[in-house]
Amino acid sequence: MSESSQLVSSIEPNETHLIVLTGMSGGGKTVALRALEDLGFFCVDNLPTTLLQDLVGTVIRNDKSGQRKHIAVGIDVRNRGDDFHQVPQVMSELASAGVQVHLIFIDCRDDILIKRYSETRRKHPLSVRGLSLADAIAEERRILRPLSSLAEKVIDSSELNVHQLRRLIATGYAEATRGLTLMFESFAYRRGLPPDADFVFDARCLPNPHWDVRLRPYSGKDAPVREFLDQQPMVGEYFADTSRWLDNWLPRFEQDDRSYVTISIGCTGGRHRSVYLAEKLAAHYREQRDNVLIFHRELE
Repeated sequence: MSESSQLVSSIEPNETHLIVLTGMSGGGKTVALRALEDLGFFCVDNLPTTLLQDLVGTVIRNDKSGQRKHIAVGIDVRNRGDDFHQVPQVMSELASAGVQVHLIFIDCRDDILIKRYSETRRKHPLSVRGLSLADAIAEERRILRPLSSLAEKVIDSSELNVHQLRRLIATGYAEATRGLTLMFESFAYRRGLPPDADFVFDARCLPNPHWDVRLRPYSGKDAPVREFLDQQPMVGEYFADTSRWLDNWLPRFEQDDRSYVTISIGCTGGRHRSVYLAEKLAAHYREQRDNVLIFHRELE
């Protein structure tokens, strides 16, 4: 047994979370892995299954924080053929050692996969076998079927864009991280309220950069708009009141064991005032806590 594997066998229960991401090529595994990285997971893509225990042991050995460890690993058909047969055994051994193991399968309809490959002009990993795209997808589905049946969660990405998939992963696994995860989201009222918002703040009363033809092409992430809004006393007052309210009430949600809270800020077009405030609030809370995410619905 390697030194890393010995470390795995001695860890405390519930201390380490390992998410194994697998699924159909083109389904969105890379997007999901990046979402977990935003949540503070140590992420590795295309790792041979035989190295999973060594990876977990190495992360445990090198971590000096004393906090729980969060690891996410991508496994797909680029791995050697016998790799998939070892996944259940390795996951079982890690779970027996006290690791919280989660297997997520990212699925997608064949017609959507074919469309995505046609649009990106990328080659399917199994095309090196001389298979057509449709046959490569069918063969991949056959190879991955055992893992799909073992998955804790199967996510169908057929009707999801990359941003929706990132949010789905983030909201689903924020509870594995330490403390409360905050998502600051900007949006346009004319496109409706975000359905998953916990708090909604209306910024339509603030001075609107849209009416300045020089500022209209920019967004709230750009310096000209930020400088304009920084100079508006009303904007400063709005930010101060909003952050003061959140400072007072977010700890109450943490005491209630909430793991994820979405704060949505809306304006008319979702490009200037709401984006500026979402960015400013996210920066404010990143100085105080980990696990602060940001999403601009109308810019993505």
